[in-house]
Amino acid sequence: MTPNAYKVIISKRDTRHYLDRPIPDEALQRILQAGRMAGSSKNSQPVRYVVLRDPERKAQLARCGQYAQHLPSAPLAVALVLVPGGGAFDAGRAAQNMMLAAWAEGITSCPIAMHDQDCARAVLGLPADHTVATVLAFGYPDQRYPLHGGRQRLPLHELVHWEQW
Repeated sequence: MTPNAYKVIISKRDTRHYLDRPIPDEALQRILQAGRMAGSSKNSQPVRYVVLRDPERKAQLARCGQYAQHLPSAPLAVALVLVPGGGAFDAGRAAQNMMLAAWAEGITSCPIAMHDQDCARAVLGLPADHTVATVLAFGYPDQRYPLHGGRQRLPLHELVHWEQW
């Protein structure tokens, strides 16, 4: 891992506060490509992407999640959709790749759970056998809000056990 990648990983934080500034198409393509390049079980590639820029569509989708109030204010959202048989772990790998690629561009993000799958499928026009694994909100961070949220990460020695618990 290059020091640059490590710096992106350790500095990335989720945020729900975005500037009203569009995400350039070139940055979006790199974010989507990062998701596409994520590994998947048996190279099944079960994740598909629905890109949302329309404010009304984002507002409709926000009503499908319990903690999605910030979604309409994000300039960009990407729904990660699992085809039948796709696993949540594969979607998580793609999501993390996308969020890290975005952060390398100075674009912050926040994953959003879709608690009402029927609602999300209807808003996105998905087939009945597809599932929304998560929705990622993307935007340039509004510097008026701290990225760390005031909570510190647990020290590594509290998380790691060697050989057994």
